[in-house]
Amino acid sequence: MMDVLEGLYQVVQERKGEKREGSYTCYLFEQGLDKILKKCGEECSEVIIAAKNGKNEDTANEICDLIYHLLVMMVESGIPLEDVEKILAERRQKIGNLKKFHVSDHNT
Repeated sequence: MMDVLEGLYQVVQERKGEKREGSYTCYLFEQGLDKILKKCGEECSEVIIAAKNGKNEDTANEICDLIYHLLVMMVESGIPLEDVEKILAERRQKIGNLKKFHVSDHNT
């Protein structure tokens, strides 16, 4: 999986450095971070809707769209894929990582 992400990340980086006619990735970079973030939000919503509809093929396709737009955002923001990979590797090592929720005493 990481080989695929690394390859796609590299292509996205190349598109940022070169203006290619008709490239959707170049278009996103030209539009800037606000447009890229808007697309990330749209794709996230589409993943949720597809998952709610219970169609795994549609959900998988929407996940791919979201991952692509997240990679564009990462390149635009200067976040190396290695940083995300490192954090994920650290999280994988954690056991019993259930977050504890703060309980409020509404009587005081």
